[in-house]
Amino acid sequence: MATNPGFEGKVAVITGAGTGLGQAAANSLAGQGAKVVLSARRREKLEETLEKIKKNGGDGYIVEADVSKEEDVIQLFKQAKDHYGKVDIVVVNAGMNGVWAPIEELTFEEFTKTVDTNLHGSFLTIKHSVPHLKAAGGGSIVVVSSVNGTRMFSNTGATAYVATKAAQTAMAKLLAVELARDKIRVNVICPGRIDSEIHTVGTDARNLEKIRIPRDYPEGEIPLTGKEAGKASQVGDLVSFLAGNQSTHITGTEVWIDGGQSLIQ
Repeated sequence: MATNPGFEGKVAVITGAGTGLGQAAANSLAGQGAKVVLSARRREKLEETLEKIKKNGGDGYIVEADVSKEEDVIQLFKQAKDHYGKVDIVVVNAGMNGVWAPIEELTFEEFTKTVDTNLHGSFLTIKHSVPHLKAAGGGSIVVVSSVNGTRMFSNTGATAYVATKAAQTAMAKLLAVELARDKIRVNVICPGRIDSEIHTVGTDARNLEKIRIPRDYPEGEIPLTGKEAGKASQVGDLVSFLAGNQSTHITGTEVWIDGGQSLIQ
């Protein structure tokens, strides 16, 4: 049985659900009674997520998809609808850090690869979710962005990543207005340093020492916790808050979850 049935009868689609923040969002939503559709490119990672959810009494379904490919995204929502009958919640989480390098050395192909996943993938996920959310009478879209590109600009070299995160946030705000009459809320989460896979193995860094601006935080860069990163589960719980009944008058809003990190960098 779900530990907290706040989402009983709701169906949530989560992209990038195999690891990190997507997995945490899936765990949080499923733990509160939602049926979760888990999507990512690597099935083995999705199966690990689903195993944890089922072990805790939750209900989930796997759809492999690359969000940068429109047909994959179309099929993701078709299969979600076919399996569970509707879609109420969409967590736009699939993304990559990509290559971080001096602008002269960053290739157009490297830049485009990050844009294809982070920005084009977000656009396609939202675009193809909207008809299903309208059919359900409304719903919630939660976009996972970053402190980078929204309130923090000190990670020189992250040109492609920062551009996509800023664009994600602007797009979400515009769509919050466009979709409000359809009772579809759109909000943005901006995590700082979180203990998750994208922050530990997800960056292809190249020659950053050439362009780094020196910064020194002897007691740690996060005012609230010092040197301790935030937890993925904290982000997952924030997703649930923004997707649920406690936030029904919140739309077009960014929420920074970074322990104050972005305020001093």
